[in-house]
Amino acid sequence: MKSKEIRSTYLNYFKSKSHIIVPSAPMVIKDDPTLMFTNAGMNQFKEYFLGNTVPKNTRVTDTQKCLRVSGKHNDLEEVGMDTYHHTMFEMLGNWSFGDYFKKEAIHWAWELLTEVYKIDRDILYVSVFEGSEEDGLEMDREAYDLWKDIVPEERIILGNKKDNFWEMGDQGPCGPSSEIHVDIRTAEEKAKIPGRGLVNADHPQVVEIWNLVFMEFNRKANGSLEKLPAQHVDTGMGFERLCMVLQDKKSNYDTDVFTPIIASIEKITNSTYGQDEKVDIAIRVIADHVRAVAFSIADGQLPGNTGAGYVIRRILRRAIRYGFTFLATKEPFIYKLAATLSDQMGEAFPELRSQKTLIENVIREEEQSFLRTLDQGLILLENIIEGTTGNTVSGKKAFELYDTFGFPIDLTALILRERGYELDEAEFNAELKQQKDRSRAASAMTAGDWEILGQEEEETFIGYENLEAEVKITRYRKVEGKKEGALYQLVFNKTPFYPEGGGQVGDKGLLITQTGEEIKILDTKKENNLIIHFTKSLPEDPSQEVIVTVDESKRAQTQANHTATHLLHQALREILGTHVEQKGSMVNHKNLRFDFSHFSKLSPEELKEVEEYVNQRIAEHHRLQEQRNISYNEAIEQGAIALFGEKYGDSVRAVRFGESMELCGGTHVQNTADIWYFKIISEGAVAAGIRRIEAITGRAVKAYFQEEEESLKEISAQLKNAKDPVKAIQNLQEENANLKKQIEVLLRDKAKNLKIELQQEITSVNGINFLAKKVDLDAGGIKDLAYQLGDNNDNLFLLLASEQDGKALLTCYISKELAESKGLHAGKVVKELGKHIQGGGGGQPFFATAGGRNPQGIEKALEEARNFLSE
Repeated sequence: MKSKEIRSTYLNYFKSKSHIIVPSAPMVIKDDPTLMFTNAGMNQFKEYFLGNTVPKNTRVTDTQKCLRVSGKHNDLEEVGMDTYHHTMFEMLGNWSFGDYFKKEAIHWAWELLTEVYKIDRDILYVSVFEGSEEDGLEMDREAYDLWKDIVPEERIILGNKKDNFWEMGDQGPCGPSSEIHVDIRTAEEKAKIPGRGLVNADHPQVVEIWNLVFMEFNRKANGSLEKLPAQHVDTGMGFERLCMVLQDKKSNYDTDVFTPIIASIEKITNSTYGQDEKVDIAIRVIADHVRAVAFSIADGQLPGNTGAGYVIRRILRRAIRYGFTFLATKEPFIYKLAATLSDQMGEAFPELRSQKTLIENVIREEEQSFLRTLDQGLILLENIIEGTTGNTVSGKKAFELYDTFGFPIDLTALILRERGYELDEAEFNAELKQQKDRSRAASAMTAGDWEILGQEEEETFIGYENLEAEVKITRYRKVEGKKEGALYQLVFNKTPFYPEGGGQVGDKGLLITQTGEEIKILDTKKENNLIIHFTKSLPEDPSQEVIVTVDESKRAQTQANHTATHLLHQALREILGTHVEQKGSMVNHKNLRFDFSHFSKLSPEELKEVEEYVNQRIAEHHRLQEQRNISYNEAIEQGAIALFGEKYGDSVRAVRFGESMELCGGTHVQNTADIWYFKIISEGAVAAGIRRIEAITGRAVKAYFQEEEESLKEISAQLKNAKDPVKAIQNLQEENANLKKQIEVLLRDKAKNLKIELQQEITSVNGINFLAKKVDLDAGGIKDLAYQLGDNNDNLFLLLASEQDGKALLTCYISKELAESKGLHAGKVVKELGKHIQGGGGGQPFFATAGGRNPQGIEKALEEARNFLSE
């Protein structure tokens, strides 16, 4: 059975059991502060498990693309080493929100596996939660008895809390689980060791295939458990492992999920899978990682230096490094695999096809950049080796190479072993631990349990029409972090405050109690479908109604900038082409930032045209037209633009200004005239194929024009209020150019005279022509002078120093024949003498320079130059 059929069979089976098939949520999570990536199938349904939202459908099924590379679920370092862990994987799931429970989940799972997929019952084992004294939980007798009616008791295994009690995190919904394991070893292996003893023992052919989680508890901040108001089913089956079983393979990588990618890697790199373990690991790493990176880029997450972007960059760099080390790839090649991935999985995940060009360009640029880093790292590592006494290399220096330059530590260790050195791994690990501890401490946040004051069914957002309201606090909790200290999170029964999302910042404002107490609302965010308001303190009586007011000035400026991003998007698609797609945005009360797909820098004429287009839409006074509860399909049919990487429900909000129509939940002006004016401040590249425009509107534009006017007045005053400032500046530029030419002539004459003077000062030291002298020339003049003296003198060792603008410069010239015969190296000379000027440098054996910030050290450097010529 092919993988496509395996996937569709699963979905159609649960469709026959009255489940609604829902699409995969984006793998990259944008509006949940607790997660970077979807790491389990249940993530998109968290609000249902928490009881924050009532689901429209109580039974759903899907295949969810997941990524596990950080936090509690971190499989990255195992990927490639074995044949069944992955970074990106598909999780097949069926869900019940307060509907069916253990009986149906267990019977349907067994029926699908054994009767539909025809998996041999005799190779399956099941596990049941054994209970936990710590939590006061007994064995899951209900699940055990259900399984006992289906399978022999010897195939039922009692599992501990680690293996058979699933938790969303340190707090939140959780419950016992029942796992189904498969034993695909040979008959001979099974005869030697029964599969029962290998369950959950990390055996590559005895693996968990399906996990049935029975959500019935809530883990509180103090670690205790309380019953959830409803019981839920959350199941997850690894698609890749299921394919391995159904296709009778011993490895996930031998299934048709991976074989097309592996074949492409073999062809591109001229390597063969299955002959050398190191090569096999490298190919598995690349095959897995390209999927994770491609899906992330398709979902709108580009590689970067922080947050989710850093995780994606780290995954890609791990793949590049394995190719560099074990497949001898010195040029970019991973980007070529995007075509294979698009052909293979584009039907199930169409974003791979629509974003293929972007995926290829981003990966290629990242490969080129990191390969340059590897080249630089090899040079730096060589310097570390040269400075090492003995055969143990400092772990601290290796950490600097890793932390500052991104050079992989395992590659460092490999190169050192090949050269006969050892790495002080204990010292490296100590440095790494210190860094992680600092990072963890800086970002650590602890949250208390929610104090529930009101059982409102669902909080409502009223901020499209209202900026002030009388509200009730329905719940609150205290959170503490090292960065911001103690804060309170408040939830209201209704709120005019817009929560951060869709690129728009959260509202700020005031909370006023009945006694007149004023509390600042510092920020507003959304978490698990709750709109959360951040404050430094609580009202004296949280149960009383309060007045909340949004900062009207900031909201007005923010929504002007938000509407401007829609008009900018329309302008770019109109002027550059419909290939333009929004790839990110940031909107606050000060300015706006808009990222979009385009493969070349915008010309000044194009930028002017875009700016004029937006301002024309502003001048046309287009009124806001919104449809708040339109179906997604209807909105798309009307021409609304949906953004890749966003999760849309069945019902959406469509925002229209003239011909611009987008799906958007943000706040907007009532009329484009409210924007007043739109001004582009900058345009530049973010990544390959991604451009960024930064712009301002309204008051910010007024302030910008005022500053420009003041600057013009200052320039005019400096030009003696010339009638034509432009002409006056042109005259100054011409005069400056002429003066530079005259200075160059004078400097050449000065250097010529200096050359004659220095020629007479050259002395012989141990048979070598030697001169160390401070001169009054710039770097270019010194270089010319050094080569002229070198042409006139054989066997020359020359060190010239100068001071320019408070900085020191050392220049060393050594005749090539002298460098070869005496083993002298100008780069090493300036590196050593550069210590005196508190700087450094390098270069070739015969010519090198060093710069420093301590001119007082020049004399000492000149004095010590002679030491390099001692016999």
